Amino acid sequence: MRYKLLIADVFEAALADDPDREALVTRSGRYSYRELDERCAQAAWAFWSMGVRPGDRVGVSLPNDTEVVLAFHGLMRVGAVWVGINQNLAEPEKRYLLQDSGASIYLDDERAWRDALHTAERVDLPSVDPDALAAIAYTSGTTGRPKGAMHSQRTLLAPGTALVASRGYDARLRKGDCFPFTILNLQVLTTLLVAQAGGCCVVMDRIDAEGVAEWIQRERVTTWNGPPALLHSLVERDDVTREDLSSLEEVWTGGADCPEHLRERFAAKFGHQVLATYGLTEAPSVVTIDARDGTHRPGASGRPLPHLSVEIVDGEICIGPADDGPWAGFYRPMLGYLDRPEATEEALAGGVLHSGDIGELDAEGFLYVRERKSLVIIRGGANVYPAEVERVLSEAPGVAGCAVFGVADDRLGERVMAIVEPAPGATLDEGSLRAYCLEQLARYKVPERITVVGVIPRNAMGKVQRAPLPGLLDQQS
Repeated sequence: MRYKLLIADVFEAALADDPDREALVTRSGRYSYRELDERCAQAAWAFWSMGVRPGDRVGVSLPNDTEVVLAFHGLMRVGAVWVGINQNLAEPEKRYLLQDSGASIYLDDERAWRDALHTAERVDLPSVDPDALAAIAYTSGTTGRPKGAMHSQRTLLAPGTALVASRGYDARLRKGDCFPFTILNLQVLTTLLVAQAGGCCVVMDRIDAEGVAEWIQRERVTTWNGPPALLHSLVERDDVTREDLSSLEEVWTGGADCPEHLRERFAAKFGHQVLATYGLTEAPSVVTIDARDGTHRPGASGRPLPHLSVEIVDGEICIGPADDGPWAGFYRPMLGYLDRPEATEEALAGGVLHSGDIGELDAEGFLYVRERKSLVIIRGGANVYPAEVERVLSEAPGVAGCAVFGVADDRLGERVMAIVEPAPGATLDEGSLRAYCLEQLARYKVPERITVVGVIPRNAMGKVQRAPLPGLLDQQS
């Protein structure tokens, strides 16, 4: 099997076949494969003129528009390292990611980046190693601080290669995405996957139901990925009609459990089955997905992509390369966690990726995810790790202890809640605690309710007993 190893080569087939085919649509422009290739080259030259060299880490925090796509491809052509930083993160969170990654440049000024692109002069770039570090994606703080999952260009190209081959994507693919393109998995599943198919990538700059429906209708999007909260909004809104989404052939959802009744309502209203997925930043991106024909098992997250094998070891979901067939040996796991050798050894023990998620496989190979990693709260498709929020809350004045957890919600999947225990003599106010969290965390991570209790329930080892926590929400000390 032949496949690309370098991201700089993903446009080759389309350039040879039809260079004037539409490759990218954003709020600010439309670009053919010829134009996009030229702009990506300019981005690489601009980074080089800024002093970026192979192996340098560059933090990028730009909105969903042309410039964020060019920044990614430009860094890949230089052989530098992408560090995507979500614009919605709080300033302390951004500072931590920049410091932890060792980023030498922080690109967050869209206008300045445009100027650099326009003035870039051609340079001869060095060859790039497909197995060298190419990107660091942060997984949020399962231990209170995010970990950086490291990937090479080879591993970033693998999911798109497998999806295009197994699902029959071609130049007719028009894939739209509304999640932030600073997320590495979005680059993998949009600009890379689409280029490998020779299709068109539609970069949406809105995350609301009306805006997404507008993008889908205007650009005749054929494949779109959205969180359950957005699916819920599309179903509920009377002004979003079946005709608005009539171009869609596939609707994906992942990152959160999508209730079966929401799938049924979406299919009834729009005529499209919602395809379940399961993925990991460490994989990277998609591991399992429902078939294009909509075959689905209630509660399942689809079946593994052809280049992967999934097995359950002591209840844990583990991902490795396909055992046989044309895809055998194709998959390579992440390079590890940045500067965390013990975590890397644990995650990659035995040559497979240990997800930390608890699950089951049925006889037909469908994966059922029973419990998410480290009690993660999945709010509207976004991961919120209790340990990260607890770290911030515990540093608030007067807080002796805290516990953060999720409660079920029909629209968002889960909502973030917290119980806090005051220090002796301290008086805690919910409004002040939420304001403190807002200074340190992205808004979606801040608990919607913070209940002050006399004592947080703990076991003999001092660990928080989480089962009783929801019942304490209405108590106030």
